[in-house]
Amino acid sequence: MLSSGRRTLLLVFLATVAFGLTQLGGCRSAVPNRDPLGESFPAVRGTSLAGEVVRLPDDLERATVLLLGFVQEAQFDADRWLYGLLQGELEGVGILEVPTIPGLFPTVLAGTIDSGMRSGIPSEDWGSVVTVYGGDAGELVRFTGNERPRNIRVLLVDESGMVRWFHDRGFSAGKLIELERAARALPAGSE
Repeated sequence: MLSSGRRTLLLVFLATVAFGLTQLGGCRSAVPNRDPLGESFPAVRGTSLAGEVVRLPDDLERATVLLLGFVQEAQFDADRWLYGLLQGELEGVGILEVPTIPGLFPTVLAGTIDSGMRSGIPSEDWGSVVTVYGGDAGELVRFTGNERPRNIRVLLVDESGMVRWFHDRGFSAGKLIELERAARALPAGSE
């Protein structure tokens, strides 16, 4: 039986090793960026920070802006998009942040990773963060590419799962206006 001090030290060591392995398994190989405009969003499963399984795009009840991020450093770009989107005129359009973490090791540590994300996000926003791990995350990497991983992939997906707008070169006020116009141009869906 380990003493509590040694147990804590062992847990810190294992967490450090696990974190290092997640960095190796996350975005280890670069997939060329591609524009999926006009294509169907791939069918993947994720889990919201609220603990609900979410099937994308099947569970989308309305047009939704998806913010796909491949590395933690992409949060800065995601926050800029979120601030702009939440201040904009996107009535009837959903917004989901989709941390995308491919690889076996991150999948094994999903509970720990999600817990860490929950600690920095107010509980009322947990349902709007859907993390996709493993093979499904790999599908999203192949769908958009992961070069320049600090840039969020911004996709406007309609109710049928079709990508109607896409951008992956970092936040731009002009692109935000373009996204808002594209969202307003979508046919009104069932609410």
